[in-house]
Amino acid sequence: MSDRGCPGKAAFFRVGEPPAPAFFCSGIRVTGVGKGENESWRAATEVKVARPIPEIDREIEQRVTAMEMELVEVVWAGSDRRPILRIRVDFPDSVPGQGVTVDDCARVSRELEPWLDEHPLVPEKYTVEVSSPGVERPLNRRRDFERFAGQEVALRGSGPLEGVGSARFEGLLEGVEGGEDAEQYRVRVRRRNGEVVAVPRAWIEQARLVFRWDGED
Repeated sequence: MSDRGCPGKAAFFRVGEPPAPAFFCSGIRVTGVGKGENESWRAATEVKVARPIPEIDREIEQRVTAMEMELVEVVWAGSDRRPILRIRVDFPDSVPGQGVTVDDCARVSRELEPWLDEHPLVPEKYTVEVSSPGVERPLNRRRDFERFAGQEVALRGSGPLEGVGSARFEGLLEGVEGGEDAEQYRVRVRRRNGEVVAVPRAWIEQARLVFRWDGED
């Protein structure tokens, strides 16, 4: 983890689920602005949510791949002035929960920090969290849905999913059908009653594996 403006620079690595508390710098607190006060000051002090920077995401994936690992996902959190990059990595074809170690996460963090420190699109103050995907691994790419066919998954949409009727749904992943593009292919999931539904990938906001303890139904 890197924060060039915070005292007591610390490193943070996380492996497994559930997520552990992260290290954060003190947030920015903005007090109310009365009528007639300078609107430019209001705009200058307004805190905005951090948004993904595609160029950064692509370069992170390239660097992780060069380390012979797989980038599972990058999630941007925090504010635009102090973004938090939550990076999940794993080894290709590893078994969920038995992939990267704390040392592997530390190595990724050490590789990324100098580059992020110098990148013109990254604010001076930022935080990096590197972790394994855990046993309830997120599924983001077509290859994820193909690789984990036969395992139980949970899907969530911003609204009712086509063929399901609700925004949340769990079932047995059967793979994908259709084109390569996320706007074209569908994710096939078998319900408990045996019915198979094909949910458009574009409708799925979040997908992950479901982990159940022995004996849990």
